Amino acid sequence: MRRLGWAYGAARVAIAALALLAALAPALGAQAPAGGDPWERLPEILAHIVPPQFPARDFVVTKFGAKGDGKTDASVAIRKAIEACAKAGGGRVVVPEGTFLTGPIRLKSRVDLHLAKGAVVRFVTDPNRYLPPVLTRWEGMELMGYSPLVYALDEESIAVTGEGTLDGGASETAWWPWKGKGPESQKPDRDRLFRMAEEGVPVESRVFAEGNRLRPPFVEPYRCRNVLIEGVTITNAPFWVIHPVLSQNVTVRNVKVVSHGPNNDGCDPESSSDVLIEDSLFDTGDDCIALKSGRNADGRRLATPVERVVVRRCVMKAGHGGVTIGSEISGGAREVFVEKCEMSSPDLERGLRIKTNAMRGGVVENVFVRDVTIGEVGNAIDVDMLYEEGANGAFPPTVRNVRVERMTVTKAVHALFLRALDGSPIRGLVVSDSTFRDVAKGNRIEGTVDVDLRNVTLLPRPLPK
Repeated sequence: MRRLGWAYGAARVAIAALALLAALAPALGAQAPAGGDPWERLPEILAHIVPPQFPARDFVVTKFGAKGDGKTDASVAIRKAIEACAKAGGGRVVVPEGTFLTGPIRLKSRVDLHLAKGAVVRFVTDPNRYLPPVLTRWEGMELMGYSPLVYALDEESIAVTGEGTLDGGASETAWWPWKGKGPESQKPDRDRLFRMAEEGVPVESRVFAEGNRLRPPFVEPYRCRNVLIEGVTITNAPFWVIHPVLSQNVTVRNVKVVSHGPNNDGCDPESSSDVLIEDSLFDTGDDCIALKSGRNADGRRLATPVERVVVRRCVMKAGHGGVTIGSEISGGAREVFVEKCEMSSPDLERGLRIKTNAMRGGVVENVFVRDVTIGEVGNAIDVDMLYEEGANGAFPPTVRNVRVERMTVTKAVHALFLRALDGSPIRGLVVSDSTFRDVAKGNRIEGTVDVDLRNVTLLPRPLPK
């Protein structure tokens, strides 16, 4: 049975909107969420997210032989500066103004890679430079693959800061073609990794070395504690851009991500906890922010949710979703707080997005959104349990206790786009004190959905004259 409950404030709801909503989503009763104000939990969460501090020591890469001429390989000099900084007990590795060409950069504990204003760190695009393989996660599955461009494993107190630019060098001729269907397609390697993960092949045996086509992420702290990404501009990523995996106490602030390649998600905290993303711009080729926790059997093996995530005062432009949970969400997601964000672009497909299916499974719960302003978007609120494989799986997902308040939307295709699986309803979705204007197709609601609309205005798109 489908259930849809309505609670409107006074005469604010237009009669035309009521008629449209009634036609598209028959009114059925509503499930009230648990009592109490969940936002009272926010100060406690923020108190546990503390950016790392570094000793007042600078190690300038030019003193180790780097040249900012855009032609000379600075890889060895950057590595030596990082090693010297770590050996001294930590500090800043400073990249001064200029263009520095490099291969992968591996951070060490207590090291802040600081890009001065006018500094550009440009990464080479020869895949063999990102070997030997390292432990990484690709679309939610662990493997030994190409090194991320900026990588750390089991480190503590690391940072990438400054006013400079990280340029991944990806383009229509480098890295991105692997997403296509030609002879360089990633599909054979992707399929092989999927089989290995489902069959439980040990991670150390999932070796994707020379010749493989699984693009590396850009910035990936793996099993790290106390991480700071601040101030930098990141562009031309091969794959996902900022990708903390199994990490704790992560701060991403004042970052500008402009990267429109395939799968160029802006920031993807995966199976990570105590994460703050604030005051940043995302203009991407995929989801702007996507919270993840592993895919299918591999996600269930690690069984580590993404949790205690705060997103605030960010701007989202082009992308598949503004703030997304999923689709690699088998380990679950909980305690997500989103506030005071701005989203708008004719190329922004969704505002708030939750995507999963019966193969991914996972429990998504306690998601709280307030004071989000959306200009132009496809679907303003999109919860989809039928993503990709849909019902074809033995792990039906759970989505419950999602609250959206004071959302303002100027133009949308759908206000609510909700699809639940048979036997797995969407429970406790509350939208309150929100306005959806110029909505072309009203709401689309499939399956059993408990949604409570409180003081909500939906204004349909005017008919053409």
